[in-house]
Amino acid sequence: MSTDHQKYSTENQLDTIRRYAEQRGYTIVRIFEDSGRSGLRMDGRAGLKSLMQEVQSGSANFQAILVYDVSRWGRFQDADEGAYHEHVCSRAGIRVHYCGEQFDNDGSMGSILLKNVKRVMAGEYSRELSVKVFAGQCRLIEHGFRQGGPAGFGLRRLLIDEGRNPKGELGRGDRKSLQTDRVVLTPGPLEEIEHVHSIYSMFVEEAKSEREIALELNRRGILSDLGRPWTRASIHQILTNEKYIGNNIFNRVSYKLKQRRVVNRRDTWVRADGVFPSIVDRALFERARAIIDQRGNHYSDEELLSLLQTVLEQEGSLSGLIIDERDGMPSSSLYRHRFGSLVRAYSLIGYEPDRDYRYIEINRHIREAFPGLLAEVVAGLESAGATVVCDPVSHLLSINGEFTASIVLARSFETQAGALRWQIRFDTGLAPDVTVAVRLDRSNERPLDFYILPSIDMNASRIRMAENNALSLDAYRFESLSFLYSMAAQTSFREAA
Repeated sequence: MSTDHQKYSTENQLDTIRRYAEQRGYTIVRIFEDSGRSGLRMDGRAGLKSLMQEVQSGSANFQAILVYDVSRWGRFQDADEGAYHEHVCSRAGIRVHYCGEQFDNDGSMGSILLKNVKRVMAGEYSRELSVKVFAGQCRLIEHGFRQGGPAGFGLRRLLIDEGRNPKGELGRGDRKSLQTDRVVLTPGPLEEIEHVHSIYSMFVEEAKSEREIALELNRRGILSDLGRPWTRASIHQILTNEKYIGNNIFNRVSYKLKQRRVVNRRDTWVRADGVFPSIVDRALFERARAIIDQRGNHYSDEELLSLLQTVLEQEGSLSGLIIDERDGMPSSSLYRHRFGSLVRAYSLIGYEPDRDYRYIEINRHIREAFPGLLAEVVAGLESAGATVVCDPVSHLLSINGEFTASIVLARSFETQAGALRWQIRFDTGLAPDVTVAVRLDRSNERPLDFYILPSIDMNASRIRMAENNALSLDAYRFESLSFLYSMAAQTSFREAA
């Protein structure tokens, strides 16, 4: 169901469904709801998945399914996908009723034609909306407004109103509360800016590599903006990102209609130059970029593949992370640019990963997503009034000095039968009091649900989970982290009394 505040709000839909049930003498026994979830794919729609699982398993204790309208199955780009779900219900002897439509779903020629038209219209609505949203994002970029993502080391996100008047700095995990407000980038603390200048100076003037710069910063005890030690890749990002000279760049990567992630050509990027305050001299930035470009351009295709073959022989496997963290190697982005993709480069040297390549990409995505999730959890705990200390190396959270928590991201595996499985590994070395296990959805892109697992009740070093588990596990399952935040909230004795 949609979270729009008009006709597709969950409350309005449910009111229509209840009136329909009362008029026809139905008793509503179960409600399946996916609030605020995209209808483009099944991923992340736990309510619809649960409904279809009950229907297909034969355990459904209902005789009819009441749906607001045809588009509520989803705004699938393949119109037949919505029809498939209705067919599964009909095959199980469960009739589907559309409460907000002007026709009866009685199997007549008219209803069949109308349903097909509406399914196509639902998909077309998403396509048209995608075009409008993209155009709107491009306009905002050209006006110098930031479109999501962390600010980065040496920068901060500044909230401004319609008149571009500053309203305050946004912390990690903070979001704007008004649609009319906008976000821009502004220089961060002077100490961080000096470290950024030092990074450029070491790279351009002292001819140090990204690896050497990272080691030097770590030796000084300087942490990145994520509170983590520096790596070759994180230094490379600072040296190549144009936001440090005030440029606003958008559409480097697109993921339209949740179909396929595409790395776009440079000439398709949307950009606005000089819209943010620059913290790095443009000439210095151009010198750094020229060094990096020259470093990659002098390699022929044969030399790039030879280097890749050498890494494979020494490491035994290949991935974007292995390439980026390897000294003397061009970045994985150069391989993607030169050969179209890493998979294509792998195939040219005869390398096929032992496991599905998607596994490597998923792991990379999980590594990139973890800092953001950690920051979101810390922000949620602090909003609840807790005092949180995060270990910069182990990421163990100490909450109010009373208990510790470890955050674990669990990717989903699909069995041959199409069911999902997860494996939760406990960090026995850290021995946290609570492990917060975040189960990812089928696409491994978004959280599906959360398990708050106390160590006192967990005896194994790892557990394997199905979509539905025994009460001994599902008793700790939550749809959000609100329960964790409530655990951390402190109340005075006077208020408690």
